[in-house]
Amino acid sequence: MNHPTPAIVAQSAVRRLPRIALWLLCLAYVLPGFVGREPWRNHDMTAFGYMAELARGASDWLQPQLLGRPPEIEALLPYWLGAWAMQLAPSGWAPDFAARLPFILLLAATLGATWYAVYYLARSPRAQPVAFAFGGEARPADYARAMADGGLLAMIACLGMAQLSHETTPALAQLAFTALSFFALSAMPYRTWVPALGVAVGLAGLALSGAPSMAVLLGLGGAVVCFLDRSESHGETEPGEQRNAPRSLRWSVAVLAITTGVALLAWYLDQWRWRIEAPEASWSNLRSMARLLLWFTWPAWPLALWTLWRWRRQLTSGNFGRHLALPLWFVAVALGATLTTDAADRSLLLALPALATLAAFALPTFSRTVTALVDWFTLLFFTIFALMIWVVWIAAQTGVPRQPAANLAKLLPGFMPSFTWLPFLIASMATLVWVWLVKWRVGRHRSAIWKSLVLPAGGTALCWLLLTTLGLPAMDYGRSYVPLVRNINRVIHAQSPAQATPACVEFDNLTRGQVAAFQFHGKLKLKPAGKTPQCGWLLVDTATSRPPSQKLDMKPWVLRLNVRRRADNGEAVRLYQRANP
Repeated sequence: MNHPTPAIVAQSAVRRLPRIALWLLCLAYVLPGFVGREPWRNHDMTAFGYMAELARGASDWLQPQLLGRPPEIEALLPYWLGAWAMQLAPSGWAPDFAARLPFILLLAATLGATWYAVYYLARSPRAQPVAFAFGGEARPADYARAMADGGLLAMIACLGMAQLSHETTPALAQLAFTALSFFALSAMPYRTWVPALGVAVGLAGLALSGAPSMAVLLGLGGAVVCFLDRSESHGETEPGEQRNAPRSLRWSVAVLAITTGVALLAWYLDQWRWRIEAPEASWSNLRSMARLLLWFTWPAWPLALWTLWRWRRQLTSGNFGRHLALPLWFVAVALGATLTTDAADRSLLLALPALATLAAFALPTFSRTVTALVDWFTLLFFTIFALMIWVVWIAAQTGVPRQPAANLAKLLPGFMPSFTWLPFLIASMATLVWVWLVKWRVGRHRSAIWKSLVLPAGGTALCWLLLTTLGLPAMDYGRSYVPLVRNINRVIHAQSPAQATPACVEFDNLTRGQVAAFQFHGKLKLKPAGKTPQCGWLLVDTATSRPPSQKLDMKPWVLRLNVRRRADNGEAVRLYQRANP
């Protein structure tokens, strides 16, 4: 028995978002943050350090190491991709930019896979809108395309995706392969070879990116969804598409076989690690987790909850379709990882493709009041945020207004603003496009079910583009290790101005990111403290919680520099010189 659907959509409401506009929006979201910046602190710099070690042959490809230290996330494929890109790039290219090229493709693949996942789930029989008595309801293919446009807009609009999806870390690789697996499981009723290949590549890539447990859980849940999906096709189909309910058992067995193979591959490559920790039952921990869930997945989470409420009859019937079951399982697995692992934000990142899909199914159930509320809130929020970015940039360039300029100088001591025409022109054009978009949205135009997500996606892309154009010099100064390395190198070169080879520096208590930064930016020859041969310099980080080695004898060392940077959250590095080198 087919249960009622809350979607009431006319054919006039499923017009496609202009492809050129959609492509430009994706381009404006993907490229900024990858181009023209330095590697950022912590995870971004650390991952690049392992890629650089692999690229120059200083580490085993099956056991990446950075001066004898394994990565915190025991991944393989993300480091391989960055190392291969550096090895294949032309000699004149910056290594850090070359390492980002495959990750640009991974982010683009994430957006594309999310679009197609929503498209195929919206083609499901139980996801179709109500059939009108005299015709005129949305055709299945047109309805699915409009829903996919809305799902992609919801994905781009998520606030937590902006920074993490533009770092060259295993988190982005995990996101891309999760989205690929999600798409493949969504398309199984309509295609054959593409979904089979997508599941194999997606689950294997996810396992080799440091998340084999999630790969196995997603594969098992996908197999169950395939087995329980007994719905029959109705309506028109695309060329080359077919839907056959008896194939569900075969798909279920195939997904189980692929999942088993992925588990064995992860075991063979020694990728299984126990990272599960019981969440701390404290008020502060619960409050911080709630804040993360609220802002990180905004605005997808309220739309997803609205979807669950409006489609509740299908949820409680015991026979709901894959358009709800599949994204719910992906969200549940990601939320479970968020609650039981240290990297909560990076685990929650994997829920965004499925969460955006659930958000898309809220669109055909919106009333005009809800749509207007979303539009006005988004308009005010992103307009004010964009205006703040412009005001701070103008203050940094001119000193007026004084207070923002003073706040910036206090936050980034030593930062010298500079003016560059290209970022200014790009930011100006993006701002004008935002003004036009707001004018279009508040004007009279034909209704489309994706219209309420145009401003959230456009506003997120605008603010991210402004931050990575106008604000990029300040972000690089505050989020990269370049100022720290520059201060250290200035002292070393002042003491040894005629030294032609890289300076030999021992280190103790440095983080992986700091080690990678001193190797890449400083061109220093680093060695763990206490090892032979001895070096003339010593670097010690005194701000980390890990105490320095108890075996380190500080008697032969003379303090030459103590660097503290407020922008680096209290990072403090001391440089010592050997008294009798």
